[in-house]
Amino acid sequence: MVTVEKALQLTNNHIKKTNTVITVLISEALGYVLAKDIQSTIHMPPFRQSAMDGYAFGSIEENVFTLIGEVKAGDDADPELKKGEAIRIFTGAPVPSGAKSVVMQEKVKVQNNQVIIEESIILNSNIRPIGEQIKKGAIALVEGTLITAAGIGYLASLGITHVDVYKKPSVAIITTGNELISPGQMLKHGQIYESNSIMLSAALTKIGIEDISYFKVEDEYDITVSLIKNSIDHYDVVLISGGISVGDYDFVGKALRALNVEEIFYKVKQKPGKPLYFAKKIGTTIFALPGNPASALSCFYIYVLPALLKISGYQNYNLKWSTAITTVNHIKKGQRAEFLKAHVKNNEVTILDGQASSMLNSFTLANALVYLPEDIIEVNIGDIVQVINLP
Repeated sequence: MVTVEKALQLTNNHIKKTNTVITVLISEALGYVLAKDIQSTIHMPPFRQSAMDGYAFGSIEENVFTLIGEVKAGDDADPELKKGEAIRIFTGAPVPSGAKSVVMQEKVKVQNNQVIIEESIILNSNIRPIGEQIKKGAIALVEGTLITAAGIGYLASLGITHVDVYKKPSVAIITTGNELISPGQMLKHGQIYESNSIMLSAALTKIGIEDISYFKVEDEYDITVSLIKNSIDHYDVVLISGGISVGDYDFVGKALRALNVEEIFYKVKQKPGKPLYFAKKIGTTIFALPGNPASALSCFYIYVLPALLKISGYQNYNLKWSTAITTVNHIKKGQRAEFLKAHVKNNEVTILDGQASSMLNSFTLANALVYLPEDIIEVNIGDIVQVINLP
């Protein structure tokens, strides 16, 4: 059995960023991490551009100008603009090469063919210079950048259509247990609805992992060995739910040993989630999670999620730790470290009722986990505690 700190360290040390790079359309790049720097092939903006609806002026000394026309966004003409002349211009339109300034329309009066301005004109005001945002040849986004909606828009504005990104891992979710049936079926005595696979799938989907497969295995040793072997052979990450304890019908641990996986650790001195298992084989990462839903989800957030983000190329893959002031008292039962479902608001944290490893109802209200190390036995109202912020 290892401590929480050791388990986190071992997980981080044994998880590596993928070497697999794929090319995707920018419209499909959301949530991926860039695998190469991207250089801009154009200046942005590529021409002097008006930042306002207003008037462009051919000089800045006069107060009365002759209106000679207009230029709107998308026009490719470059009308000559002389001293004493003005032209109507709209946001995003190309500024005539002779223009000295653009003044917003609210500060201008137009009478007949005359444009009158009653204040001083500032040189180059409201004109976006060529390459103001980025110069041609400059790095637009660096390797390791997480592609967001803003990033997609930015790249599209530079005319970029494809990007090289780190491939997200494929994941197999294996659930074990004769007592489990799918929601929608009629429950018989002794049966419960299986929820871990859909729960874990939702958590994977939230970080953009789409290549997910589901398998259910009954509590039979040979079938368990065969299914886990097939998953290791075909997926980057294997998540196994249940069957990792030491009961007579818990065959996952026996199957993994039979498959000669490289066991990194088994069992963590924590509550919930003591029977957590982490291993590797031939480039595949294996996590065997406890079967109790709250335990499985806690272990997912604490260990699996950072691992998946690191594999996917994220630079900021570690847990988001903070501190907060407790609003309730809590006494720990036992000597293990604890992860407690909690809700944080305005730097205060409330440890929720319903901390049993089988209870998901309190998890639905949680936005954080309070971490109590082994040496902390109780916390009281007003104490400062460590908090993991959940995604």
